Amino acid sequence: PKNSIKYCLDEAGLEIDELDAIVFYDKPLLKFERLLETYYAFAPKGLISFLKAIPVWLNEKLFLKKLIYDGLREIENFDKKKINLLFPEHHLSHSASAFFPSNYEDSAILTIDGVGEWCTASMGHGKNNKIKVLKELHFPHSVGLLYTAFTYFLGFKVNSGEYKLMGLAPYGNPKSDETYEFINIIKNNLVHINDDGSIWLDQKYYNYSTGLKMINEKKWSQLFEFNIRKPEEEIKQKHCNLALAIQIVTEEIVIKMAKEVKKITGSKNLCMAGGVALNCVANGKLIKENIFENIYIQPAAGDAGGALGAALAANYIYFNKKRKISDEYDKMKGTYLGPEYSNKEIVFMNKKTKAVFKKYDDFNALSKHIAKKIADGNVIGWFQGRMEFGPRALGCRSILGDARNPEMQKKLNLKIKY
Repeated sequence: PKNSIKYCLDEAGLEIDELDAIVFYDKPLLKFERLLETYYAFAPKGLISFLKAIPVWLNEKLFLKKLIYDGLREIENFDKKKINLLFPEHHLSHSASAFFPSNYEDSAILTIDGVGEWCTASMGHGKNNKIKVLKELHFPHSVGLLYTAFTYFLGFKVNSGEYKLMGLAPYGNPKSDETYEFINIIKNNLVHINDDGSIWLDQKYYNYSTGLKMINEKKWSQLFEFNIRKPEEEIKQKHCNLALAIQIVTEEIVIKMAKEVKKITGSKNLCMAGGVALNCVANGKLIKENIFENIYIQPAAGDAGGALGAALAANYIYFNKKRKISDEYDKMKGTYLGPEYSNKEIVFMNKKTKAVFKKYDDFNALSKHIAKKIADGNVIGWFQGRMEFGPRALGCRSILGDARNPEMQKKLNLKIKY
């Protein structure tokens, strides 16, 4: 990501030689070990997948150090001997991304995602500038991969359509017998949930370990008595009910994990990260449970936030820098950490693209004009200040529409998002 690196260096006024370290958010060799061990364990199954994956690893991922050095040289020259290249574990990067930006001196830490190297979920304890990992769940048993399997079965894109699955769940009927039946099928066949929130996934129903697909489609079709939904197919009530069922099961797992990490740390605070921490519906349920007094969730909870966590882990854990605890709740400044543009740049862009524009000197006048446009059923692209970090639009790069208008959601989905 050369342009991102250039931007960060320019913004900080630094050159590569001035950096203490360059940090990557997981350990590629450990991940490669997991890949080889998994293929070996499932052999001879998975040969086609193995033959596809291995060349990619041998060409790129295994030699990540070289890749990083070569990429940095394209930005500017630097002295390789002066640079520390660090690779913290994936879930430590997640933990650090949540704990260090929080204003808690002491906190339980819960990370839940698809898979890092071996770890798929971790429970830890953060104190001052240190993080101790207390419990881990290992591949192939994973809450993130369980949720992604349903994303796939319901016709959404793996690793990017999970938010659509979460958005589909409220259209399910919580009082329907079918929904209850789906929950029972999931718990009796696909996942066994332990009291501490750890899970066991019956691998005969899944293909992600060594196959080219997430699931064994035939077995899932037999279980739920309908076939995998094609992306362009109509969404029916059974699809909504199944989305609700897996959402309810996921919430149960997250709450059990939260209770367990509370029990083993005794902390009144909780920090969360990992892709599953982006499930804001589950987070809402967790807050209502009142297990913790305070909860801080890393806004860029997915792997993007791992970059931030890796840097913070290096700063506090590797370099043993002191951590200043302040009363300031939001050290990440609303995650408005990205590029911003001056009026001059915006006017230049408008003229260059021959855009029709009107400049308002009074922000109140602009707000009134925009509010009227929204009230009249228009959709507004809203751009101000710095770009947000993470997958949520938080008012600086946002699409605005009137929530009171029953047609608005359809209009946004069809016209704007296609």
